[in-house]
Amino acid sequence: MSTRRHLGIFAAAVLAATTLSACGGSGDDAGSAKTLTYWASNQGASLEADKATLQPELDKFEKQTGIKVNLEVVPWSDLLNRLLAAATSGQGPDVVNIGNTWSASLQATGALVEFDDATLQAVGGKDRIVPAALAAAGAPGKPPAAVPLYSMAYSLYYNKKAFADAGITAPPTTWEQLAEYGKKLTTGGKWGLAIEGANPSENAHHAFTFSQQYGGEWFDSAGKPTFDTPQNVAAIKRYVDFMAADKITNPSNAEYAQNQSVSDFANGKAAMLLWQSAGSNLKTQNMAADAYGIAPVPFLASPPAGGKKVNSMVAGINMAIFKHTKNKDGSLSFVKFMTSDEEQTILNKTYGSLPAVKTAGSDPAFTAPEQKVIQETLGTTAAPLPQVPDESTFETLVGTAIKELFADAAGGKPVTEESVKKKLTDAQQKMR
Repeated sequence: MSTRRHLGIFAAAVLAATTLSACGGSGDDAGSAKTLTYWASNQGASLEADKATLQPELDKFEKQTGIKVNLEVVPWSDLLNRLLAAATSGQGPDVVNIGNTWSASLQATGALVEFDDATLQAVGGKDRIVPAALAAAGAPGKPPAAVPLYSMAYSLYYNKKAFADAGITAPPTTWEQLAEYGKKLTTGGKWGLAIEGANPSENAHHAFTFSQQYGGEWFDSAGKPTFDTPQNVAAIKRYVDFMAADKITNPSNAEYAQNQSVSDFANGKAAMLLWQSAGSNLKTQNMAADAYGIAPVPFLASPPAGGKKVNSMVAGINMAIFKHTKNKDGSLSFVKFMTSDEEQTILNKTYGSLPAVKTAGSDPAFTAPEQKVIQETLGTTAAPLPQVPDESTFETLVGTAIKELFADAAGGKPVTEESVKKKLTDAQQKMR
């Protein structure tokens, strides 16, 4: 697949490239070999919270190496388009962190430094990295296009007091139970389940998991899209029906794209949340650790033929270097620093995720209840999203289709198998 075809859907991203010079990219103030620009994805409760977490570590790196790192935390709603614009224009940051599901798509643009064995050795060596995390860092059969930074999986977070008040004694293990419990919990202006309905990537992640449980796939063995199959239609309808039919999700969630669902859970406005490593975010918002429980994401009570025992994508954040950097050696030094045992422990403790390097995983912080659930899920019931060049396009198109279905539900418009199939067919046609 050509880079032109891959980026064609993101014409707006290409236009956005003209604005990149205002972002402090490697093409302007990074002319000095002592300066790098780093785009970090939003992991905490806010962009400012991430800056407060990361800046002390960047200052430490500058003290050690003399290299100043100019940080910008980019919202998830903007990140993919800005990365694609940077890939097209050859302007932008030196180093980025990206959702691991985008690794193969961005690799297909040819804009990222590939981490062959020698390059991996320059950042600490391949043997240090958790193999499952490295497998989600680029297309199969090619050197990784990034290095794993944080490892995550989806879990179910539930408000203990809300459950007790409703007479619920244990978290749901099936989607049918979740809907049943959600109805009991939806009362007095509070809701059963918070959803990030306007976030295409978040929607696409759930689309993958539900599809696996219904026996579906989003691409066939040749990498061609299979969006509108009966299995995928049933999977997406089940997810959107939490708002449309079960009415356990606030219709306002159809507009959420900036982690507002986590805030609703932290503030007691919703009793359940499906999220990756939410603990640190909840702590930032003053929700006590003993106020909520963590459980594996539910399954279908009676899966159809072909249904898989998958309840999360293999989630995580990777670090990548753009080929257009004027300081490749400094960029590699920065990646090595961020994936060192010390920084892996500091950052993953803060974010509630798991280290992507084997040697940092023994810290007691990674044996807390939340991390135990994540480890169990990654080890037994998680599966990687397809590492195909079209993966990021899938996330955008299918995630946006689900966003539109949530908007329909919020507006009182019926969400039927026919309307779901039409959205998925339209998305599939845009892939061609």
